[in-house]
Amino acid sequence: MTEILQTPKLVTVFGGSGFLGRHVVQALARRGYRVRVASRRPHLAGHLQPLGNVGQIQPIQANLRVRWSVDRAVQGADHVVNLVGILYESGRQKFSAVQDLGARAVAEAAHSAGAGLTHVSALGADIDGEAVYAKTKARGEAAVLETVPDAVIYRPSIMFGPEDGFFNRFANMARFSPVLPLIGGGATKFQPVYVGDVAEAIARSVDGQVKGGTIYELGGPRIMSFRQCMEQMLETIGRKRLLVPVPWWLARLQGAILGMLPKPLLTRDQVTLLKTDNIVSAEAEAERRTLAALGIQGRSTAAILPTYLWRYRPAGQFSQKTEA
Repeated sequence: MTEILQTPKLVTVFGGSGFLGRHVVQALARRGYRVRVASRRPHLAGHLQPLGNVGQIQPIQANLRVRWSVDRAVQGADHVVNLVGILYESGRQKFSAVQDLGARAVAEAAHSAGAGLTHVSALGADIDGEAVYAKTKARGEAAVLETVPDAVIYRPSIMFGPEDGFFNRFANMARFSPVLPLIGGGATKFQPVYVGDVAEAIARSVDGQVKGGTIYELGGPRIMSFRQCMEQMLETIGRKRLLVPVPWWLARLQGAILGMLPKPLLTRDQVTLLKTDNIVSAEAEAERRTLAALGIQGRSTAAILPTYLWRYRPAGQFSQKTEA
């Protein structure tokens, strides 16, 4: 008898060319899925091609602000993953357009196509929050669950990994500056989560192993203050720098000024976000809506940071520093 080969399922990943996206695409490709990467600039997604077999990963142009492009990107997909988010507004890329209305557009397209949906939000999403970022993230979540009730929603804490914009940014700053700022005194708490662990959680939701209609909060194994993050980063790169507390009023002023740059290092909205701890809630722990509840053992910053921050050491990979 002739064996009938089944075509692998198709997953559309919005924001697949970004930091989290490349890890999600790789996790899906390793599972054998066909991956359609929806991006505003698909010509910049060439780095994803080696992550899969020939023809397995297909970049396609799509913009969450252009509804027909969203529908086209979702057409024929078995599952949709939305990773799109912005840390600051630029041009027509506004928080409301991307994280609120954009999330709704993806959800409606997925619903129309009969596809499953995994939506990535962020810890701190709060409809009543002060930060516009947090408000629009919460509105996006509400729109997703209203449109696709069985969608899986993930709220990761600050993510770290080889291409992250947090530890890399401050480690690079430490190469040239004798001081590093501690906004608000550095007391804000984070629960850094490894980007590969978040990608694995997303892949498991695509596999159908995760209960839908639920919001999961993803944090790493250790809660760390802003100061502790900076101290561990400096220890990893073998540099000593003065950590200078920056009061909130001064941070807001700096955010107002720096926020006018095309790619700001800090904005007022980000300063507002930093006033609230970014950790997994007690409710999520009690209700088993965490990374551990998904069967994933979160990797720590102590284990991962040395694997990519070595390039910021005084002698790079040839540094005499010995990691424990």
